[in-house]
Amino acid sequence: MACPFDEDPVDVEAQIIQGFFRRERVIRPRIDVFAYPNEYLTERYRFSKDSLVYLTRLLKPHIANVTNRGSALSTENILCIALRFFASGHFLYSVGDSEHVGKATVCRAVRTVCLALKRLFPTFVQFPGHKPLLVIKDEFHRVAGFPNVIGCIDGTHIPMGDYVNRKSIHSINVQVICEATQIITNVEAKWPGSVHDARIFRESSLCQTFQQGQYNGYLLGDRGYPCLPYLMTPYPEPEPGPQTRFNLAHSRTRAKVEMTIGILKSRFQCLRGLRVSPERACDIIVACVVLHNIATIRGESHPPCIEEDGPEEHRQILEANRDGRLLRDRICQNYFY
Repeated sequence: MACPFDEDPVDVEAQIIQGFFRRERVIRPRIDVFAYPNEYLTERYRFSKDSLVYLTRLLKPHIANVTNRGSALSTENILCIALRFFASGHFLYSVGDSEHVGKATVCRAVRTVCLALKRLFPTFVQFPGHKPLLVIKDEFHRVAGFPNVIGCIDGTHIPMGDYVNRKSIHSINVQVICEATQIITNVEAKWPGSVHDARIFRESSLCQTFQQGQYNGYLLGDRGYPCLPYLMTPYPEPEPGPQTRFNLAHSRTRAKVEMTIGILKSRFQCLRGLRVSPERACDIIVACVVLHNIATIRGESHPPCIEEDGPEEHRQILEANRDGRLLRDRICQNYFY
């Protein structure tokens, strides 16, 4: 057999081996995303052309390829590959086929954009929000007349492969707090699905700042949380009259966080089920929250909301804190008689 590395091998076997080692690299044609209409872009990437330009400029210092190679992905390509994954939740190879790149390239693009968005998290996700506190309270008050609210809190499960919740489904339990305008102001994405919502809040840094009296106002939560001076929950067995009206106003106002979670999951279908490690799943969740806030601020449309599993089933009604119970009664007497 002739040496396959000679310039002119003399037999067929050597020619086959030479062809394997000297295969010509095929570069797939890149997609010019900005050539498509806004309807196409919003459906596939969840952002219009103007917002994609904004995101490109925002993330370019963190995701641009530092190379002189002519075939390297542009910042726009890297961003849109990641957005296509977030929006669709498809397998990496399916996203790669749609974007004319390989599976490994999709994986790198998603990771790069996730880390870039994670760096921007403190800028776009702030509690109690970017607006003055009085404006936040007024926006909540206009929903159903509930006073002094600075946020609504709830937990939602993101299915995945490693953490098991109480329904024997692998998931991460994510705490979400939002404004009345569906802006997310706080997120805790690190707890297994088996951990109760109340514990997640109790062990969060936000709970500690509330305990220190740093915020003039309170959150609204469901009966899975204890009633505290800074976290109002509904009456477990309301009497007709003021308590019933209190619960109705509480429910209508707290529905804002359920709506926000529904919009978040409908925008980014990857949150229906993540097939990655827990650490990377948490990074993807944080990235989607940052993108959700940017989309909301910029007035981007969203698909119809995903229906949650219905009212949360609480195996136990947590006992109300004495000060929380007194404050709840005072609110009920002053505002709902």
